[in-house]
Amino acid sequence: MKVVQILPELNEGGVERGVIELTRELNAYNVISYVISGGGILENELVKNGVKHVKYDVYSKNLLTFLPRVFKLRKILKEIAPDIVHVRSRIPAWLIKFAKIGLNFKVVSTVHGLNSPNFYSHIMCNANRIICVSNAVKEHIKRHFNADDSKISVIFRGVDLVNFNPLKLPSKEELRSKYSLKNELVISCVGRITHGKNIETLLKSAVILKQKLGIKILIAGGVHPKKNEYFQRLKALKDELGLSDEVQFLGSVGDVAGVYKLSDVVVSASLKPESFGRSVAEALALNTPVVASNHGGVKDIIKDGENGYFFDPLDADELASKIVLASKLKFNGFDYISSTFTLEKMTKQTYEIYRGLI
Repeated sequence: MKVVQILPELNEGGVERGVIELTRELNAYNVISYVISGGGILENELVKNGVKHVKYDVYSKNLLTFLPRVFKLRKILKEIAPDIVHVRSRIPAWLIKFAKIGLNFKVVSTVHGLNSPNFYSHIMCNANRIICVSNAVKEHIKRHFNADDSKISVIFRGVDLVNFNPLKLPSKEELRSKYSLKNELVISCVGRITHGKNIETLLKSAVILKQKLGIKILIAGGVHPKKNEYFQRLKALKDELGLSDEVQFLGSVGDVAGVYKLSDVVVSASLKPESFGRSVAEALALNTPVVASNHGGVKDIIKDGENGYFFDPLDADELASKIVLASKLKFNGFDYISSTFTLEKMTKQTYEIYRGLI
């Protein structure tokens, strides 16, 4: 079986990381995997896994180049002759809609986000099978795009339990020494720096927490050049709030598992509903409680009061109080994640969809 995964780029992000892991694991099912993307920092890792990568512009929204790119993509696909093309984003899906004319392959789409209900976004439902990464996404596409329920499968994003196993990582004390941490309450936020991550509310909650106890806020995530102006505003806000010593921007971090494990609490403060919440599941696998915005796919993962709490995404006071409560929770997150949100399970369910189509 030949399967092509097509996504805009291979830089930092949950979609990109998921494709890297899925294509690696599909080797066990004798699937020959190709990835078509604009490339990025994860490209080398993909190739190391034995996956064939074709670097091509499947991300530009320039209508003037759309048709030439369709013809070039069609040529690429004729050479590969895939059984399945798996689209991960809207521009690739639009390109495939026209490139596939006359070619004999099935299309699978994964809806990774709660996209705006419009004609442009509807393309993600134009597939033989539709994968939703959470129940929130499934309800969204049924409500706004009238998606065919018989085509939809909910497949939760899978955590790689080899890399996110607390017993295989250094101790919390060893990990904390790397960042010169001592007895502070350590709160982390992991993900690309964007306005939607709502880091401002986390910083405001830090001001409240600072009055009561020693804290350290670790913000781990890369900054796209287009987001640099916003990043500079965040750094200025940190200083204005008197948090120069309490908040540390780590940039892109390879060892996110270590960041989760050394933390007392992980915060996911997204303004828009997360389609799933990969960082939430990964943190829980390492027995670290999570406080998350009360909407979206994270509601499939967090058990309120057991392994985390929800809060109103703009309420800094509530976030501060929930962080304190969460820091006192004790639970077996690894076993919980192992039962439902594993990479192995995600891979098997995805393969079954491929096999059913051919």
